[in-house]
Amino acid sequence: MTGSTPTTGRIALLGTVGVPARYGGFETLATELIHAAEAQGLSDRFTVWCSAKQTGPERPASYRGAHLHYLPLSANGAQSIAYDALSLRQAAQTDHDAALLLGVSGAMALPFIRARSRMRIIAHLDGIEWQRPKWGRLARTILRRSEAMAARHADVIIADNPEIATHIRQSYGREPVEIAYGHEHALSTTPAPIDDLALPPAYAFALARAEPENNLATILAAFTENPSHLPLVAMANWQATGHGRALRSRYADHPHIRLLDAEYDPGRLRAIRSRATLYLHGHSAGGTNPALVEMMGIGRPVAAWDCSFNRATTGGAAAYFDSARSLRALIPVLTDPRLAHGMAAELRAIARRRYRWRDVTQAYFHLLGL
Repeated sequence: MTGSTPTTGRIALLGTVGVPARYGGFETLATELIHAAEAQGLSDRFTVWCSAKQTGPERPASYRGAHLHYLPLSANGAQSIAYDALSLRQAAQTDHDAALLLGVSGAMALPFIRARSRMRIIAHLDGIEWQRPKWGRLARTILRRSEAMAARHADVIIADNPEIATHIRQSYGREPVEIAYGHEHALSTTPAPIDDLALPPAYAFALARAEPENNLATILAAFTENPSHLPLVAMANWQATGHGRALRSRYADHPHIRLLDAEYDPGRLRAIRSRATLYLHGHSAGGTNPALVEMMGIGRPVAAWDCSFNRATTGGAAAYFDSARSLRALIPVLTDPRLAHGMAAELRAIARRRYRWRDVTQAYFHLLGL
């Protein structure tokens, strides 16, 4: 049940907020797939399911030739289960030949889909979602069962990180296809003016959603006693979670810390990233994180949370921390020009070699039979 099968008809792209990308890694992947398909005259074969709650009032019927279909549900949080399950059902009912399911929230519906449709299912398992600390016991149980359903019933399973691939083999006895992410889109946009932000001339930069497993609390704590006096600029959706609101309340007025709201304009985000002296990556769950890959491509030294996913992504070429104390000790080392230049160059080389959108999109097209 692995490998490519000729697909000459319609392809459903499921599990994202929508396109073009304004939210996260799956949306960027979907957007890059549509761009690559358009270049080959194939984008009209794709239908992208989108969240009417999250894409704004303008709801175009198509994007770069791909058809867009909207559901009145959120693609994230608790509603993602219904969102993905309903998307799968609609894709099967509208005679799509293949579905690329990004994430496993709706995978509990796969046995139902299997019994009533011959639609080919390619499932991207994302990270090991049920291990994330933000979920309660019931949510973890549902997500773990959903992962098992995806592993059992999908024709092809995709892992974006060698550690995720190992988990799939050991837990389910399936051989996944490893496909990561690309980095070039982070460099393709011209930096936009950000003078309104009044950022310091040099700073460490952290970018994450305000969830416990992304260790923003640890990163922020490290800069309350920063001996190098390099300030921190941290960007997150602070108001979206109780965890984020608590962090903002605690650290908003600290002299070494600048908190920015999440920025989705590509030009402004490029400018903020490009001005950073180093990148701090606190993600401890999931697989190959797009933000980490993108900063590797931009070419900055990286201090990443010490976990197997991040070590695999960076090829062991970054610095790693597991506490505020260990991060605090790394900052003056990573700001030494000689070490910083060498690490940045090595990480950039890894990104250019391993994380190219051309390779990523062609791997997906092979699985979809395009």
